[in-house]
Amino acid sequence: MTAAKKTHRITLIPGDGIGPEVSGAVVKILEAAGAATGVAFDWHPYDAGANAFEKTGEYIPKVLYDSIEKNRVALKGPVTTPIGGGFASINVTLRQKFELFANFRPVKSLPGLKTNYPNIDLVIVRENMEDLYAGLEHEVVPGVVQALKIITEKGSTRIAKFAFDYARKHGRKKIHAIHKANIMKLSDGLFLRCCRTVSEGFPEVAYHEHIVDNTCMQLVMNPYQYDILLTENLYGDILSDLCSAFVGGLGLVPGANLGTECAIFEAVHGSAPDIAGKDMANPTALLQSAVLMLHHIDEPATAERVQAALEQVYREGKTLTKDVGGTSGTKAFADAVMAAMEAPVAAA
Repeated sequence: MTAAKKTHRITLIPGDGIGPEVSGAVVKILEAAGAATGVAFDWHPYDAGANAFEKTGEYIPKVLYDSIEKNRVALKGPVTTPIGGGFASINVTLRQKFELFANFRPVKSLPGLKTNYPNIDLVIVRENMEDLYAGLEHEVVPGVVQALKIITEKGSTRIAKFAFDYARKHGRKKIHAIHKANIMKLSDGLFLRCCRTVSEGFPEVAYHEHIVDNTCMQLVMNPYQYDILLTENLYGDILSDLCSAFVGGLGLVPGANLGTECAIFEAVHGSAPDIAGKDMANPTALLQSAVLMLHHIDEPATAERVQAALEQVYREGKTLTKDVGGTSGTKAFADAVMAAMEAPVAAA
């Protein structure tokens, strides 16, 4: 066994519902991968949401804020967000607090998993701070609520720059800016002007623009025409869920919230309280988010080891969870991934 060469401090937010189960499975897999590649993790676990409120009287305890600020990297399981009332979204609050302006969601097919759209490889780059998610809404008079859409030159330019920088670094050839500027002429018009300006500095990346409703139709008809989708906040939220269906659903796709100082990697699915504690949850989404995290902290060998093992489990198809047509539970799936990681070592 290789001695640890570096220890990474990671803030861990297990989440609620199925969160602790999938988080626990992912931590086990990362620990096993790290033991083989000489990487150690110092986990700093904290609750958020309703669980945290019961214990501390705060939905996001100050110690959690402090931990993320100190460690600069967090891995987050799903946290329930009340609908139409209750406390504010934990996800949005953390993104705003740490100015995590870029939401990065790769959508890629897993081997061996049959879907209606094979060999998908899309990237959604979503502005993460503005638009309707700025949370500026109020009741004007009873029965009339006003919500403000915020689009700025600064926010639009930096998310466009993020997308084009990523395309250049990773050899992606095409970006579509998604908008509704035919109706939202000032706000979405500003977003497009910023995207066009940034695109001029990246002549090797083809730049296109599609209206968001047409994009939905085009994606369903032929998703292969797209490479990177560059979006405002709300459009990106909707389109990322739509695109996840191409590869098997939200239980499979990763998500990263990136800023200049901090990063939070999270599963983009919900907390699924109906199956919590039943050893049924699929940890793939959070595991692939953890792979993104490993790349972010400059541990590519560990990331590639985990990803290769995950893909091997899907390729074999013997130990999959029920949501993707298997009969195995969370723990068995995690064990299969760890066994797949050991196979190359044993062969060597």
